[in-house]
Amino acid sequence: MSISRRDFIVASGASIVTLALPASGANNSKGVTKMYGLIGKMLATEGQREALITILLEGISGMPGCQSYIVAKDPADDNAIWITEVWDSQQSHQASLSLPSVQQAISKAKPIIAGFGERFETTPVGGHGLQSA
Repeated sequence: MSISRRDFIVASGASIVTLALPASGANNSKGVTKMYGLIGKMLATEGQREALITILLEGISGMPGCQSYIVAKDPADDNAIWITEVWDSQQSHQASLSLPSVQQAISKAKPIIAGFGERFETTPVGGHGLQSA
């Protein structure tokens, strides 16, 4: 199965997600930028989940505005992973997509991605390890 670059980026959230969405609603009524979150399921080709996880984790260093980037194995599917991201803003997330490390991760991961599952955008408000908005 061939996956287009756009499909890869949109579904992975991250670190590896090309969102052509406007930043409307990025600020609240007080002018404070809202945090931006993504939660998405990615499917590796048969037997390639560990390799995909390694690629995704290698590509996350030095992403300005990234407060949290978690890659987790799906215990119910040997080929699935979940990626949970928290950014200081949607703009920071979008800017990360042009980073060399993210572009390299996209190129390396693309051949072993079988597809994508659910994807959710969120507005994080705080929690352990996050600075509140």
